Amino acid sequence: MALRVTMLCATGTEVSDDLVFGDGALSDRGRREDTATEAVLPPYSLALRAPSARCARAAEALAIAATPENALRDLDYGSWYGRPRKDIVAENPYGFSAWLTDPDAAPHGGESVARLCRRTAAWLSSLPADTEGILTITEAAIIRASLVYVLSAPAHAFWHLGDPPLSAVTLTMRDGCWNARLGRVAMAGRRPGIVRRTDKRAAPTTVP
Repeated sequence: MALRVTMLCATGTEVSDDLVFGDGALSDRGRREDTATEAVLPPYSLALRAPSARCARAAEALAIAATPENALRDLDYGSWYGRPRKDIVAENPYGFSAWLTDPDAAPHGGESVARLCRRTAAWLSSLPADTEGILTITEAAIIRASLVYVLSAPAHAFWHLGDPPLSAVTLTMRDGCWNARLGRVAMAGRRPGIVRRTDKRAAPTTVP
C-alpha cells in the first residue's frame, strides 16, 4: 500500500516588493487557469484545504468540496500579517534578512520557518500509510515545508523550493520511502520533473 498526497499551490512563491504577507485573493492568471486545472487533476478520495479564504476561493473555483484542515494553514507572519514586503524591509531590514537566512528566526513574533517545517512534517507523518488519493489545496509555504521533509533537506533549503500558483506537487510514500513529483497540472503534456529520496524516516514525535 502507498500514501499519495497531491498538493495544489493556491499562492505564489516569489518574495516580491508588492507581496502582502497573509491571506489574499487568487491572481487573475490563477482564475483564468482554474478550468484547465480542473480537467487534469489526479484522482482523489479525500480533499483538504488550508483554512484561508484564498484557498477556499481556489477550491470553489475548481468545484472541489475540500474540508478545511488547520495543519495546512499558512506560516504565522505575526506583526507582518497584511503588510507589504517593501514596508517591512524599509522598517526592519536586518530582521527581514535574518528571516530569509536563519530558519529559527521569527522577527515578526510569529512562526519561524523551522517550526513550520516541523509541524508540516508531523502532519505528513500522521497520515494513514494506505491512503492512495489525498488532494490538498494549500499555501506555498506548506508545499515548501513538505518538500524539506520528503527530501530530507535542511530547513535552510526552504526558500529554494516551491511552485507557481496552481501548480502541483505529488508526494508518494511506499515502504517508508518518499518520492516527489513536481509539475504544472494546468498544462497537459508538460513532463514533470521527478526527485526521489530513498532513505526511511521515523515519524517525528513532537512539535515544539
